[in-house]
Amino acid sequence: MLDLKNLTWEHHKNAERQAFVKEMFSGNISHERYATYLYNQFPQYDLLEAMSFPHGLFNNMPELRRAPLIMQDFRELWLDQDVKPHVCPVVEEYVLYLKTIMNKPEKLMAHVYVRHMGDLSGGQMIAKRVPGSGNYYKFDRDTEELKEVVRTKLNNEMADEAKVCFEFATKLFQQLDEIKTVD
Repeated sequence: MLDLKNLTWEHHKNAERQAFVKEMFSGNISHERYATYLYNQFPQYDLLEAMSFPHGLFNNMPELRRAPLIMQDFRELWLDQDVKPHVCPVVEEYVLYLKTIMNKPEKLMAHVYVRHMGDLSGGQMIAKRVPGSGNYYKFDRDTEELKEVVRTKLNNEMADEAKVCFEFATKLFQQLDEIKTVD
């Protein structure tokens, strides 16, 4: 039997292939570009986490919450408080989409899986290459232990919804890359 990781592997790899992801992994991303990424991540994580807590999705792993740390990192890096970073259109699309599944814990868990497992895995490599303190990728608990707790809440029926989340993430990376070419 395939597991959720294998069922979503192609979507995962597609997200990783995006130019913006390569820019983050290169270690050459500017403070402003990375802060813009964080600014776009915050509303997505904030809403997902707010919707997940009442369903008990963060039971046994409250330290998995990332939204406050994402904002903390953003504030560290974004120096011009009078000007806000560009918000990509896909962020609003994603927020609206999340609202359609807010009462479907299994679907929400698929999004927690994609986003938070990514932070526990690839995020640990990104943390070493991006500007700032990288609190977004720091956990108050062993990452392998947290991954195991997340895995206990997963099932293969979440694959289609996890693919939806990967598609939103891929779209964000593409839109962030377009900002660079417009500047």
